Parts: sequence; C-alpha cells; structure tokens
Amino acid sequence: MNKLVLSPPLLAFVVVTRAALGVGIGLLLAGRIPVERRQRIGRALVAIGAATTIPAALSVLSSRKPASLPA
Repeated sequence: MNKLVLSPPLLAFVVVTRAALGVGIGLLLAGRIPVERRQRIGRALVAIGAATTIPAALSVLSSRKPASLPA
C-alpha cells in the first residue's frame, strides 16, 4: 500500500488547476454572460486547466511513498 504525501503548495496547485478547468467548462455552458466574453474567458480557463493537468498529475504521482508496516 502506498501513502500519498502532498505539501500544501502542491495541494493548492492541484486544487487550482481543477478549479480553473471546472470554471472554464461552466462558463462555456453558461448563458448569463455575453457570448463572446464568456467563450474567451472559458476557453482560456479550460486551456490553463488542461495544460497544467499533466504536471499536476506527475507531481502527485511522484509524491507517493510506500507505507511503513506496523511493527
């Protein structure tokens, strides 16, 4: 069994990338903001979220450590 140890900055990075992706998708689906502005902002947030997904995933995977067995 592996133990996942995340530092606060890494956890914040993962949370922010997921939030940017989610808000971007939400803006693309919403209808209250003018179409041109909504699409511009939504596409930018989706692009940022998608572009930072791989580095975030690699960071999380590299922070896994084997769990110590109880003695």
